[in-house]
Amino acid sequence: MLTPIQLFHQLDRRRVVTARPSRTQRFSFLSTIRFPPILAIIGLGLGGLGYVETARAKSLGGGDTHHLQLATSNQSSPERSKIAQTNTPTPDSNSKLPNDLNLPKTGGEVQITGTRAITLQEALDLAFRNNRQVQASRLTVARSQASIGAAQAAQSVQVGLTSTLQNQGSPLIIGDRPQVGNSSNTDVQGNLQATYNVLSAGRNQSSVRVAEEQVRFDSLDLLRVEQLVRGQVITAYYDLQAADSAIIINQASVRDATRSLSDAQLQEQAGVGTRFDILRAQVQLATANQDLTNSQGQQQTARQRIAQLLVVDNNTQFTAADTVRESGTWNYSLEESVVIAFKNRPEVKQQLSLRLISQQQQIIASAADSAQVNLFARYGLGKSLTTSTSAQDNYSLGAQLSWNFLDGGAAGSNSNREKVSQQIFENQFTTTRNQIRFEVEQAYFSLGSSQKNIATSTQALRQAEESLKLARLRFQAGVGTQTDVIVAQTALATARGNRITAILNYNRALSSLRTATILAQ
Repeated sequence: MLTPIQLFHQLDRRRVVTARPSRTQRFSFLSTIRFPPILAIIGLGLGGLGYVETARAKSLGGGDTHHLQLATSNQSSPERSKIAQTNTPTPDSNSKLPNDLNLPKTGGEVQITGTRAITLQEALDLAFRNNRQVQASRLTVARSQASIGAAQAAQSVQVGLTSTLQNQGSPLIIGDRPQVGNSSNTDVQGNLQATYNVLSAGRNQSSVRVAEEQVRFDSLDLLRVEQLVRGQVITAYYDLQAADSAIIINQASVRDATRSLSDAQLQEQAGVGTRFDILRAQVQLATANQDLTNSQGQQQTARQRIAQLLVVDNNTQFTAADTVRESGTWNYSLEESVVIAFKNRPEVKQQLSLRLISQQQQIIASAADSAQVNLFARYGLGKSLTTSTSAQDNYSLGAQLSWNFLDGGAAGSNSNREKVSQQIFENQFTTTRNQIRFEVEQAYFSLGSSQKNIATSTQALRQAEESLKLARLRFQAGVGTQTDVIVAQTALATARGNRITAILNYNRALSSLRTATILAQ
């Protein structure tokens, strides 16, 4: 392995030394160099020599001086090199956001072409895979993890390379008679420097801690977003179940009203009924049809709402595949639920994480007016391309102290600002804790009342069914009225809706309680 000095000596032996080498000779010499960056720079420099000599010819009598310098810098980025060495986790294929920048241009592109029955678990899986909020939070975590490598790079050795190609020339004006010749010199130089920070007053270590704590904060925020999306999907799914159930109930009401109208018409034909009974039955049937139409519109809205959360094919609508039933039980007391929520909720831990980040930021701010010590090592190499002199190299080793001990109070002010930020996060911690307790208590009380309503509405439904059956028998026997039948039909529809509502409210309260305590099903 040749050293830089030996390499230049070998190149010198290949070169024919003349008193004043021509440009062609210089280019022939440069073509023997096997260093692509230097060769490219020299080529650019030689390309400008024609302009230099032309300028010289025009300015022999004017005393103008033309100076041409080309410099290249290949400073290695500490952040880039450190990130390249660090195995930073990247989002998987599921977390890559597709390019949806093209908008549909025809009505057929947005037309609903299919219907798909979906369970609650399938809806949750689709949401965690496709929902944009979840995707964005996962990408934020990946970005924060990459920042750790950038912060750790400040604790590593920094190595940089600087190379310079320089061509200098000027006409020589001596007295009143200009000289025909002129002086020109082309040099190439390179410097390699390594630095290492040995004393940063805690700035580098705190920067790493800030980056690590930011990853923890973003991971907790991902959990928070997932729970938020989970609650939104569950609520949307129960709304879809409620809309589907409303259609079933209203369809049953239409059938009951149609049967009542038929009975009223038969009573009139038998001479025991009146036209008034028929009109009232017709009004009841029209009302039932109107309720059915309204519930169908609400069903379409519920289907579109859950499709928006799942972020799937816009040409497919969803129906609820699960039947309406109680989704489980809650086996913890109120006090146990509150303690579990305090332990698991990411919002509480996020406030503590923000407070720790502010503490490290305070250390960084205080280090601004503290002493900084760096070790350095430099190696330089230079060679004249115009003369036949040998290449020259040099090196230096040492330590550098920098201390900005008077900064107008900026470091102290920034440190005090972070102290105030810590107090703000402590205050938000208390507010968040109280809000979490309220959410748990609200869901717990709603769960208990909904459970009681299920039992009450189930009994009321059986009674309403029996009441309608008796009202019809009495009307057919001529001892009851059409009013009794209509009232019984209305009570039955209300009882059916109340039972579905009680079950869904119970499921919503249970879902809210699970979300508030981060205890998934």
